[in-house]
Amino acid sequence: MNELAIDTKDLAKTYAGIHAVSGINLTVPRGSIYGFLGRNGAGKTTTIKMLLGLVRPTAGSARVLGMDARGEHIAILQRTAFVSEKKTLYPSLTPSEVVRFSRGFYPTWSDSAVEKYARLFEIPMKQRFEQLSNGNQTKVWLLLALCQGADLLILDEPTTALDPITVDQLMHVLAEDAPDRGCTIFFSSHQLEEVERIAEYAGFIDQGKLLMEARLDDIKSEFLLITA
Repeated sequence: MNELAIDTKDLAKTYAGIHAVSGINLTVPRGSIYGFLGRNGAGKTTTIKMLLGLVRPTAGSARVLGMDARGEHIAILQRTAFVSEKKTLYPSLTPSEVVRFSRGFYPTWSDSAVEKYARLFEIPMKQRFEQLSNGNQTKVWLLLALCQGADLLILDEPTTALDPITVDQLMHVLAEDAPDRGCTIFFSSHQLEEVERIAEYAGFIDQGKLLMEARLDDIKSEFLLITA
């Protein structure tokens, strides 16, 4: 079995002559928590979309869970839970209705996880989605992702619109629950503190270029040596 959940080679995307992503090489070990750090507009979302086969790269390649992101993206999506930075659902449905609709698509779906995370995040499960606050809408997306039993969890800026208490709860869930069942977590953030809290590995992207990738402990040690 390939020991990497995500493996890219010179992955690049150009829009109308503008280099959104410039030849990045990501190596994300299976079962790890990987923080993809960069400011807004650095290329994080474009990279994630290429990993999922939602955007076709201009050059390079990406393998996710051992599969080619270009030709096997449907199979990748079947084994990956994805929470987008832009979160939309059917406005007239309640979270409970979305759960009933979604569970049939995932053989590894966990109803006990639904109860657990709905209670933890205090989600109003009977309220229509259009009536929920932005924070509660984000919580619903996170609940759906966490209950799928996926091999890979990809989260694009997952803490956007969340209050500090829910951020703490989510960080705990990601650090404790998902790794217990061997799930790989790849999450993007523009906040260094979030990456430092739970990530084992980190990649730093700026203006579409991967500046550094390493174990977080190694990065911290190198920083301490430089600043000592």
